[in-house]
Amino acid sequence: MQLPPVFPPLTVTDQMGRQVAVPFPPRRIVSLVPSQTELLFDLGLGARVVGLTKFCVHPAEARQSATVVGGTKNFDFAKIDALRPDLVIGNKEENYQEGIEQLAARYPVWMSDITTLPESLEMIRRVGLLTGRKEAGDALAADIAASFAALAPALELIPAAYFIWRKPYMVAATGTFIDEMLARAGFRNVFGHLSRYPEISPEQLQAAAPRQILLSSEPYPFAEKHLAEFQQLCPSARVRIVDGELFSWYGSRLRLSPPYLQSLISAD
Repeated sequence: MQLPPVFPPLTVTDQMGRQVAVPFPPRRIVSLVPSQTELLFDLGLGARVVGLTKFCVHPAEARQSATVVGGTKNFDFAKIDALRPDLVIGNKEENYQEGIEQLAARYPVWMSDITTLPESLEMIRRVGLLTGRKEAGDALAADIAASFAALAPALELIPAAYFIWRKPYMVAATGTFIDEMLARAGFRNVFGHLSRYPEISPEQLQAAAPRQILLSSEPYPFAEKHLAEFQQLCPSARVRIVDGELFSWYGSRLRLSPPYLQSLISAD
């Protein structure tokens, strides 16, 4: 494999406002975020991804070619050190501050911070820039933006609750990427007045009276066996399992989200 030419380090600002000097182009990348791992592969950088997390399941071949360095919130620092990364990519919400600070003391660490679609598109463009794939990153972001812009406007917003956890019940509320995806699909989040990922009681759910209850496939593995539990709480609501990746992954998988979101509304 022909290695890319080496240029002076590129100093960039990440989405947390941190200045990061990255060897350009980086040749040994550790990704600590599943959706950003998939993005790197889709930008043609798979051969340079040397480390990833146990949750980085896309593409399927990623974990065959790279070393698993723990989870998103518990890094194996010895494994990361052995990989000698010249770039680590993380995310404010998905990773933990103490671990990121420890890595940043030794390696260039670029962090994303994403709650909106524009922020996700900016992340894609910036990752393309700092890895030497600017044109590919810009093109991918433009394609995703166009796909979302083409979504048919909702005639009415459908009141919905989006569950991410069970025992205790937890939902996605305002200030989350999921909340933005709900709105773009044509749903009105009945817990939009709450913040982030609150716990809610069965009584709160009943009082909110959603027309649809969306049970995410991740992080809690909701399945068909859970439908009756929620149907009993809200007999008049439509309860369904939804693909959590297409609501919460903010990298290149967003190419698949607009038609999926449209199908959910169309089938209401």
